[in-house]
Amino acid sequence: MNPEISIIMGSDSDLPTMEAAIAICEQFQVAHEVEIISAHRTPERMVDYASHAHERGIKVIIAGAGGAAHLPGMVAAITPLPVIGVPVQSRQLSGLDSLYSIVQMPRGIPVATVAIGNATNAGLLAVQILAAQQPQLLNAVQQYRADLKQQVRTKQENLAKLGYRRYLESEM
Repeated sequence: MNPEISIIMGSDSDLPTMEAAIAICEQFQVAHEVEIISAHRTPERMVDYASHAHERGIKVIIAGAGGAAHLPGMVAAITPLPVIGVPVQSRQLSGLDSLYSIVQMPRGIPVATVAIGNATNAGLLAVQILAAQQPQLLNAVQQYRADLKQQVRTKQENLAKLGYRRYLESEM
């Protein structure tokens, strides 16, 4: 099965963050690929990748980067595909530098940006983009949302039954 979602990152140090997007693709059984593509260290590869991803059947690109975080924006400047940026937390500025770099795109070159380190939401957004054209995947997204709703209901039932102190103790 050809990948529909591409999960890319500027460095292997971003992989622990991006693992959550991979897990979402696996959970929804969406074919995906995972690549290390550095905007600064392998710019030619980045240009080639972004120029041709749509020709290979990729529908959405999730790009994680920390620090200068140029990868999502540069890929978005080259590809016609939707790009979702994941700001990876940095040591110096806790990921604010990454967030600002990814979210401040010039008009005409959008990058959908999730919260710092929230590759789960990037994976979900990519799946939802695909689900707009795939009824079976849309059903899976709706079931996922129903499951989230049930989890909250169950937590409320436990809180009401146990009281907040015992509930907190049981959650730890």
